[in-house]
Amino acid sequence: MAYEYMARLADSALRAKLSSMSAVLVRGPKWVGKTSSCEQLAKSALLLRDPDVYTRSLDALDAQPSLLLRGERPRLIDEWQLAPVLWDAVISEADKLKGEPGQFLLTGSATPVDSSKLRHTGTGRIARLDMSSMTLEETRESTSEVSLRALFEGGPAEGASPIDIEGYARILCRGGWPATIARGDGVSVASDYIDAICESDVAEAEGVDIDPDRTRALIRSLARNTAQGVANATLLEDVRNAGVGMSEPTLRLYLRALRRLFVLDEIKAWAPTLRSKTPLRTTPVKHLCDPSIAAAALEADASGLLDDLQTMGFLFESLCVHDLRVYARTLDGDIYHYRDKSGLEADAIVRLKDGRWGAVEVKLGGTSRIEEGAENLKRLAEKVDPKKSGAPSFLLVLTGSTYAYTRPDGVHVAPLGCLAH
Repeated sequence: MAYEYMARLADSALRAKLSSMSAVLVRGPKWVGKTSSCEQLAKSALLLRDPDVYTRSLDALDAQPSLLLRGERPRLIDEWQLAPVLWDAVISEADKLKGEPGQFLLTGSATPVDSSKLRHTGTGRIARLDMSSMTLEETRESTSEVSLRALFEGGPAEGASPIDIEGYARILCRGGWPATIARGDGVSVASDYIDAICESDVAEAEGVDIDPDRTRALIRSLARNTAQGVANATLLEDVRNAGVGMSEPTLRLYLRALRRLFVLDEIKAWAPTLRSKTPLRTTPVKHLCDPSIAAAALEADASGLLDDLQTMGFLFESLCVHDLRVYARTLDGDIYHYRDKSGLEADAIVRLKDGRWGAVEVKLGGTSRIEEGAENLKRLAEKVDPKKSGAPSFLLVLTGSTYAYTRPDGVHVAPLGCLAH
């Protein structure tokens, strides 16, 4: 059955990059719609994930890789990492054409093991674009009444979300996978995703034999510790408690594989200049690429999450960080976290390349929890030296409740179901 293509926030950036560069590499986890987005612009394609296409291509890969670049442009090369030699072939073709834009689209759901052997980095020829699973704006479940761009420009928060806590529980388990959204049946594919990661993808990413049981135990530990600054020692203890042997070097290898597959997102710590010399915590906060993977790893359905609101709160925070990161990319920004040794924290710092920043605390719901989040944000704003790091453009408590509004103290409160880029 054919499904209508649902526009993605990355589409405009993809068109812009392709209009100015010879090639664009679209990278991100499997099943997030990279190929579908590229197919909207491509006029020919080499789909290397298709085993028949790959087998037919082997002779050319050995003898003359440039033969596989023939076709109407822009030409899509899907899952290029299966034939890394094509990277240098694309760069060579771009040089022959004097950098003429709009030649190639490359997609990748893994970083090649032998990427260090590539002769060129692609700088000046291949632009990069990251894609994630779908946000609530993209699935059309957000009302989009509260714009992140508008918040940076001093706008208010006003709106009402139709998503209740039961709805968020279903969304967390369903995930933002385009095929699932297009079908509209709400059936999660996250368990199948985990199976694919454990049975083949991790081994392929590292180029060595990988124990599926170890991978499952590690993913479950990451799910249990999602949205938290978890140390490797904690992950290692979790895995061992699951009855699976693992050493520290092996753990690092598995984590590296999950990063190569874009399955593991690590949110770096923000280090502003503070008025006082409060030590900062620099441990990255780990998230799986879609909260549905965490839910599936914990064997939690929507009903189970509603019975365990603490776990649901962590998964909801992961969903909020996921959507914020996608929205921040449209503004040429990124996401960080803040934690210092006094115990003060902010779940997300949205920082733009021009230096502007906003702080976000995530609270699933409850008046007292929202008040706590607002107070934390105000304390953080007072700690940051505005002369060196700038004053915050906004302070936002992101919730799973109904209404968006701006408090008398200037702190915005908004449900995720109202947020957009």
